[in-house]
Amino acid sequence: MPISARNRLSGTVQSVTVEGPIAEVVIDVDGTEVTATITSASVERLGLEEGEEATAVVKASDVMVEN
Repeated sequence: MPISARNRLSGTVQSVTVEGPIAEVVIDVDGTEVTATITSASVERLGLEEGEEATAVVKASDVMVEN
């Protein structure tokens, strides 16, 4: 399925924690942890497991930068 988001961070799933209908997925992207909260159903549908390759797709209409 094509999507419009261009910010894609490929890495390896470090952990998947499922708690009821919600899951936390941590992906290691070149030594940086990216954490996403998704539904447990999505974890199952995507077949996410530790050690698997995955891509974090980031789409935001507003991004703030601080210096």
